[in-house]
Amino acid sequence: MTKRHVSLPPAAEEGVEEFITEVDRRLESDEDTCEVVKETLVDLMGDRDAYERWQSGGDVTPAERVRLQGYDPCNATLESEYYAEVETMEEQFQQSKYLQWLWRQFDATPMADNIEFALRFRRMLAGHLFEECGDGCRFFKGITFTYGHNISVGDNVVIHDDVHLDDRGKLTIGDRVSISDDAHVYSHDHDVVDQTHIDNFHTIIEDDARVTYDSMVRAGVRVGENSILAAKSAASKDIPAHHIAAGSPAKSVGIKDGWESVAKPLDEENVDRREQRRVDCEVPDDLHVFDEFQRDLTPPDA
Repeated sequence: MTKRHVSLPPAAEEGVEEFITEVDRRLESDEDTCEVVKETLVDLMGDRDAYERWQSGGDVTPAERVRLQGYDPCNATLESEYYAEVETMEEQFQQSKYLQWLWRQFDATPMADNIEFALRFRRMLAGHLFEECGDGCRFFKGITFTYGHNISVGDNVVIHDDVHLDDRGKLTIGDRVSISDDAHVYSHDHDVVDQTHIDNFHTIIEDDARVTYDSMVRAGVRVGENSILAAKSAASKDIPAHHIAAGSPAKSVGIKDGWESVAKPLDEENVDRREQRRVDCEVPDDLHVFDEFQRDLTPPDA
């Protein structure tokens, strides 16, 4: 074994458990989520005195006002808020946005480095934010999402620092999956000619798979059961179960020792099945389109 059991002192454990239970209870209730997020962040940031002074009409500087207003997710915007399809899921997105704001801002507090507290707090939040979240999951610092509500996570999953989980399409992560630091997992693609055109896919990482350091999984790829995507590799096609894939684009370079009898032969790997996992995406017909590039992308041979 490479790990040992670590626990907090009893008094610290009591405080952590009480705080997480209270936030969980409030998020589960009919209380306005914006209010819960705001008050939780005010206290975590140690800004209660300044916040109450501002609320009672006391003097605050412009910088203080921006900071204090920023604890309320209704006063912030996220990149995903600008995506056109948000208009078709406005109520669901708003709830996801509030919870994602709490997740991100919690990571900016000193308490985010208290591993025992932080892992349990994020696991609690994941239960409210994700479509599904299993037991025993560990989410480390700096994880980002597109929405959050299109993510399903199994039991005993470990996602390490600074991982990006794109769920603009749909993302399913199986049991006991490990995703290492700086990995990026995508569920949407941009057209090669018109980058404003988006295709969404269902990306799947199956049970016991390992997506290792600084690697990338392209939208619609299935990372097979018990497989490994090697460090700094880019998976643009499916990785078969029990295979080790490496490179950019990643190709199977071997089968895990002892799994040869149940794994596909190496010459059957590298199959593109992404089209089977396309996710339909609709936007309103009367949408006012914002073209940030202002380019004529009509090919001369079209």
